[in-house]
Amino acid sequence: MVGHLLFAQNSKPTDSLSTQQLNEIILSSNRLETPFTQNSKTVQVLTADQIRQSGVTHVVDLLQQVAGVDIKRRGAGAAQADLNIRGGTFDQTLLLIDGIKLDDAQTGHHTLNFLPPPQMIERIEIIKGPAARAYGQNAFTGAINIVTKKDIPQTFTLDLQKGNFDQTNGSIFVGNTSERTSVIGFLSQNTSDGYRYNTDYDHHQFFVKSSFNRHKTPLEMIASFSGRKFGANGFYVSPSATEQYEETQASLISISQRRTKGAWIFKPKVYWRRGQDMYEYIRNKPEIYRNLHVTNKVGAAFDTSVASDWGLTGMGVDISKVSIRSNNLGNRNRTMMNFFLEHRFYLLNNSVDITPGITANYFSDFGTHSFPGIDLGWQINPKLRLYANAGATFRIPTFTDLYYSDRTTLGNPDLKPEKATSNEIGLRFANPKVTASLAFYNRKAKNLIDFVKNSDDESTLFRAENIQQVNTRGIDLEIMHRIPVRTLTHEFKLSYSYLENSLEDSGYKFSRYSINNDLKHHFIAGYYFPLYKNFSTYVVFKNVIRTSGDEYAVIDASGRWTLDQLEVSVYFNNIFNTEYWESNLVPMPKGNGLLGLRYSF
Repeated sequence: MVGHLLFAQNSKPTDSLSTQQLNEIILSSNRLETPFTQNSKTVQVLTADQIRQSGVTHVVDLLQQVAGVDIKRRGAGAAQADLNIRGGTFDQTLLLIDGIKLDDAQTGHHTLNFLPPPQMIERIEIIKGPAARAYGQNAFTGAINIVTKKDIPQTFTLDLQKGNFDQTNGSIFVGNTSERTSVIGFLSQNTSDGYRYNTDYDHHQFFVKSSFNRHKTPLEMIASFSGRKFGANGFYVSPSATEQYEETQASLISISQRRTKGAWIFKPKVYWRRGQDMYEYIRNKPEIYRNLHVTNKVGAAFDTSVASDWGLTGMGVDISKVSIRSNNLGNRNRTMMNFFLEHRFYLLNNSVDITPGITANYFSDFGTHSFPGIDLGWQINPKLRLYANAGATFRIPTFTDLYYSDRTTLGNPDLKPEKATSNEIGLRFANPKVTASLAFYNRKAKNLIDFVKNSDDESTLFRAENIQQVNTRGIDLEIMHRIPVRTLTHEFKLSYSYLENSLEDSGYKFSRYSINNDLKHHFIAGYYFPLYKNFSTYVVFKNVIRTSGDEYAVIDASGRWTLDQLEVSVYFNNIFNTEYWESNLVPMPKGNGLLGLRYSF
């Protein structure tokens, strides 16, 4: 059932198609606020209802149910996971929360630490393909924008989950909305003894969103913190490194506003993002090998758009400064400026739209770059849309790419920025019962950064290099059918992605990230079926064939029973005990489950 929908579902837990009020989603992931039906990119939207129905505890598990999105986890409980889209690396996919860019100048390894809890999310907008024209660097192969809830009725909810590996999850969710203000808050702690030696974890998180002056022009504030401590048996270096340990922190504070004046929309925001990463090669023995990195990003952005007889115009500027203090990478900083401009023309009675645009970027250590692009759309009829897009994209090296050094890895201060040209053509169909999409894409990348070597000898270091060129092409297909059964609605989804990488003239036999172990075939089938009004189940089947030849199939299932203020839930992962790994030869857990109780006051 996870996939893109043309319409937002009613926030009330009704299941009848005939009684639902279906309102069109306005995509906030676009700098131009356009309806989903007028979008000319491959975008998937996961609604709050879909998130709840899936039964997942972590948003990471939900994203794994989207074909073409490769979440490479290391262990259980989402202790550490890399986000990849369409064959990109974790540094080539951008994560945003309410439009705030959360790229990390150190590394993208810990991007997903910033994910809000499922209860705080209104919807997730997944952009497949380059989004650098709108957001600048790091949106090389895609972007994910998490739109958090603005207000909810007065709520106080307690959650408790218990499961295998002594998994214990507890959380408090509160909310209150008045005419002038709203406050939503979440506090949680998740712990486990680990599914194998040295894979225990302790995660704690809080997330608060407040809105002031709601009766006029709301001013929204976000404050969040996520702290993680976990044993990292085999997570990095090699599977034989069983004693590794890591602690991470992810903090965000932002203030934003959306103002309208006539045909104009103004969206200013300021934000501060902090990350901390402490790694020990031997747990509790920092004298042997220890890394500590602290990154800060302070920024301000201003976007504006205006509708006129000539179409829709959008422009914006984003200025930020990032800094890092590290015992390995040194003390460094970088100033970044990003400017974008695009205009949408409407032709033939608004059935055809053309949106050219350009982004210009300045980096204090890499100079100025500009990247044009264009989107084309043809609304063949109210249900069917043909679209295409083409453009350039880029990514500058992280401080890890440039300066990292340990017993197996060596950075390269002479690296060049990654660059690529990408094009795509797609077809999308949607009505209240069926949505379907098909997209073909091609990407030609040069100066692609990877840690590579030519010998499997452990004494040979992986060194950061600009691989000459990688050509990537692929297909994304998705079909969802909403089936009314008496007063209830079932949802059945099939999705498939195919990817093929062609590496030209690299001269390297071994790669850490870019050219090994991508999702070549990714097939997902999901079925949400309510058995009666207060009891529903969801089953998802995932089949993966990676470019390395590894193949595995995993089945997850969940159930939810609601009785007045009490909800009982179960979630089962890897029901048939499949042996598989997603990253760095770290074996994933065998079959495991969680039993949950939720009580709302």
